[in-house]
Amino acid sequence: MQKIYNRWIEASLTGRDSKNKIKLLFGARQTGKSTLLKKFAGEDAIIINLQDRSERLLYERNTGELVKRLRAEKNSRRVLIDEIQKVPGLLEDIQLIYDADPEKFDFWISGSSARKLFKASANLLPGRAHNFKIFPVMYPETENNEDSSILPMEGFKEYIKFPAVSIEDCLLYGSLPGIMLEEEKSRGKTLETYAEVYLEEEIRKEALIKNVGHFLSFLELSAIESGQIMNLTGLSKQSGIPISTIKTYYQALVDTYIGYWIPPFIKHPRKRLLKTPKFYYFDTGVRNALARAPFNRRLLGVQAGPLFEQWAVSELYHRCASLGKGYRIYFWKTVSGAEVDVILETPDKIIPIEIKWTQAPDKNDTRSLETFLDLYDKYADRGFVICRTPHKQQLSRRITAIPWQEI
Repeated sequence: MQKIYNRWIEASLTGRDSKNKIKLLFGARQTGKSTLLKKFAGEDAIIINLQDRSERLLYERNTGELVKRLRAEKNSRRVLIDEIQKVPGLLEDIQLIYDADPEKFDFWISGSSARKLFKASANLLPGRAHNFKIFPVMYPETENNEDSSILPMEGFKEYIKFPAVSIEDCLLYGSLPGIMLEEEKSRGKTLETYAEVYLEEEIRKEALIKNVGHFLSFLELSAIESGQIMNLTGLSKQSGIPISTIKTYYQALVDTYIGYWIPPFIKHPRKRLLKTPKFYYFDTGVRNALARAPFNRRLLGVQAGPLFEQWAVSELYHRCASLGKGYRIYFWKTVSGAEVDVILETPDKIIPIEIKWTQAPDKNDTRSLETFLDLYDKYADRGFVICRTPHKQQLSRRITAIPWQEI
């Protein structure tokens, strides 16, 4: 029997607040949406998999097919629809059925593209639906998680968790559920296939991309540049792709949940700050596949620092998005060169964070944090250095170095 691992988002999906609401679950391909739908299906659920071509064609060709099918049901049932963006018109049928009797059917809907879906779902007005996002496996969802010193995910200690994972595996192969459970010898090939099939083909269809060569060049360059301050002019010169087209490509990645923008923290009236965002891929393994990086440990000898930063930033971003309103992350950089990797905003405080691959942090790693704390002393009173130290260290009165396991 296949082992079913728990995900942190399950509590929100099944919570009282979302009872009698249409549940919309968004996320990139292979993050576990379909597995979650099946887990909560029950014996009598109606399951519609729009990834299946024959089923997709049935609903594309027969307008009103879903309405007729559900109206024929005499009893209340759970309705699970996977990859709704394949037939976005079904949202109108779902609204019609829901408005007739909000308590008869329990709709659970998944999607891996926002471009078509949000355009079609404008009719799902506030009050009908609750939106949720699922990401690659977060560190609290693994067996070796320790209590967080920065951003705890409360109430997730007694569940069935994914196997323990090393930081080296996180950086090299990422945290997609299937990849984490696969044998190491085949992970690289699986990630390369993911990049070729799910990204190149699926995103190309979604964005109506015509120049395949340009798009493939963009994917490689954008992966290499992941985590850097955006330089559209430089990317355009390097690739020969017009800036307007590059913007369209980036939007396609955002719309399919493959990446996201991290904005700069610019809340200071007297300090000259950079205002250009950074772009991050959602998973280091996918990033490595797109960058055509070799899936062996030698990669870490060259890129461990940048990959460690990308992993930590993504981990914090995913937790903030899961925790909801009031939680956001930024980065901070002055024109003169002072920079802090992450500015974590919670409902109660602002926390500056530096991310270092080092095992022996020292006061040199605290300089930008101290600068930030001096400038924003009304909002922030402590900072952290995330690194590979074996235990917590107090680097200064206001700054603590913590092991990456306590992120």
